[in-house]
Order: sequence, then C-alpha cells, then structure tokens
Amino acid sequence: MKIAQKIIKFLTIAAIAFFTATSFASESDKKQENQNDGGRVNTKAEVDAYILHHIKDSHDFSLFSYTSDEGKRKHVGFPLPVILWTSEGLVAFMSSEFHHNDDGHVVVEKKGLKFAKIHSKIYELDKEASTVSFDETHHATNAHKTLDFSITKSAFGILAIGLLMLFWFSKLARQYKTKKVPTGFGRVLEPLVLYVRDEIARPNIGEKHYRRFTGYLLTVFFFIWALNLLGLTPLGFNVTGQLAVTACLAIFTLVIYTVSGNKDYWMHMLWMPGVPYAIRPVLAIIELAGALIIKPFSLLVRLFANISAGHIVVMSLIAIMFTLKESLGVVGATGLSLVLSFFITLIEVLVAFLQAYIFTMLSALFIGMAVAEPEHH
Repeated sequence: MKIAQKIIKFLTIAAIAFFTATSFASESDKKQENQNDGGRVNTKAEVDAYILHHIKDSHDFSLFSYTSDEGKRKHVGFPLPVILWTSEGLVAFMSSEFHHNDDGHVVVEKKGLKFAKIHSKIYELDKEASTVSFDETHHATNAHKTLDFSITKSAFGILAIGLLMLFWFSKLARQYKTKKVPTGFGRVLEPLVLYVRDEIARPNIGEKHYRRFTGYLLTVFFFIWALNLLGLTPLGFNVTGQLAVTACLAIFTLVIYTVSGNKDYWMHMLWMPGVPYAIRPVLAIIELAGALIIKPFSLLVRLFANISAGHIVVMSLIAIMFTLKESLGVVGATGLSLVLSFFITLIEVLVAFLQAYIFTMLSALFIGMAVAEPEHH
C-alpha cells in the first residue's frame, strides 16, 4: 500500500510538471514565417530530416507542435538549463530563450555575450558580431563553440533513471533487513537481480570472483534496460542511441577488466606460451588490439546501432501516414502506419531487454576472461 501511494505521488508530481510545462514558439527567419505550411513535416525530405533530428540530443523537450491561425509553427514542451563555459566564465540560462530555433537566427544575450544555437551546438558570437554569418557549407564564420555543460534531454534521462534506480534498489535492500521475501515492486526486481547474478555473473566470471563484479553488472543491466524502455515513450528520449553514452559504458567495462586482469591473463596476452618466440610479438599486438579496441568497440557500436535503428524504423513507419496519404488515402495510410508501428514497437520492447542482456553478458564474459584462474594439469 505504501509503495502504491508513493508511485501515485510520483506520477502526480510528474503530471503536474508536464501540464505546467513551458510553451515556446519557434521564431525563425521571415522566409520560414511566410511559408503556407507553417513548418509542417509533409514531404519525404522533411520526414527524413525530422527523424534524424529526433534521434539526436537536444537542449529542450518538444511534446507536440501545431500551426497557429497566423501560419506560424509553435512548439509546446518545456526547456532545460543551458550551462556554458564562455570567454567570460560561466553563463547559465534556460533553453526557451532560443525559442526552439536551431539554425542560428535567434541570438541570446547574457552577461554582455551573444549566443546562437546551430545544429544543437551552442556558439558564442564574436564581440563585434550581432548576427551569425555562414560560409558556403553553412558553418559559422564569426562565432565559436563554447564548452557546453547543459542539462540536455539525454542528461536529464540519465539523471532521472539514476535517481529512480537509487530509489528502487535502496528500498529493496531495506526490505531484506526485515523480511526474507520482498513486497511490492521489489517482487519484480528480485527475480531479475537473481537472473543477472546466477545466469550472467556466476557462470561467466566464476564462483571465486563473481561477487566482486555483480554490482557493476546489475547496475549496467538495469541502467541500459530502463533507458531503452524510456526511449519508447513519446518524450523522445534516445539516450542509449547516443554514441557518447554507449562509449562511456564500454569504457567502464574496459577499465574494469583491464585493471582486474591477473598475471596469467597478461602473460597470455603479451607473451603467449606454447607458440614459437618469433610469433609471440605479432600475437601480442593482435591480443592488445582485441582487448583495448575491438572489445569495447563491439560493445558501444552494437548498443548504439540497434537502438538508433529501432527508433528510425518506428518513426519511419509512423511517417507512412504522411508520405503515402496520396496513394493510399488518409484512412489507408494512417491504418497501415498504426498497425506496422505498433507491431515494431512491441518488438522494440523485446529489443530493449535483449540489448541490455547482451551488453551485460559480454561485459561479464570479458571480465571473466581477465580474472580466470589458470588450469594446471
């Protein structure tokens, strides 16, 4: 009952936060404002551009868009904090001041400095500049990038899932102090915890060392799984589809099995016994490349590619209602889009678990290879 009350309280607070979200309109250049379609996404090229923009990180949430009576495109959502290290030190403001503009035409002035957002990157304009000038390749010529510490959409998702995991598992740990069988949501977490421990950590790392690394494996499994599920919501999260995020996770695994590697592991890697001496240096180079480059690269690319591809496929199927409405009609295109996107979304729920499982399994396998005890016959 207490857990249910807390869940209801959490959902209520979340609902209030969403319903009190800030509404901000896009103030594009005059050419865009005078368009008859108000910035709608209709053509195949516009759909492709929108999908690629959706899977990228951003400085704000855009829940939905509509066209006003004046023909201007308005975006409803809520902003996030923009935190920049500039030539004059730290500068902070809310992303709503860019008015959802991403082509550098909206300039924000703070502390005597001017900023513009171009392709999700924030630039500081030169002191004598009032607008951003572009060259033939649409690169800014009178502005430079700042050091961006902003709470972007992906960073917000990471913090939210991190706090949620801290709440879940701290509550589960407290329950074990007073009872043998957890209650409430702990009953959902317990079999998954036991599965990671008994089916992933123990068989791949071994009875002697698996307890040292089970905490990390549990953390990375639930972290990736929760973020993958969060990416299926209409909020537009694509955290595990960001290369920087998957690279950091892969680097954590790399550091753990590199530091934890025993003498036998490094001996077989650097000076492999049982082979001719002339071949050992060549094998050492291959083994080092495999351990330091290929293994972490396979971890980061597999997660990044599968999650990004899933988002692109789902959004492409949703876009059928726009791209095929002339050939299939509004009803036919919409019906086909709903059926296909619903089917793929169900598969994505399975993929969300599968990718978390694969990343955790491979991490456990790599760690197990590093700490395995040599067998003497």
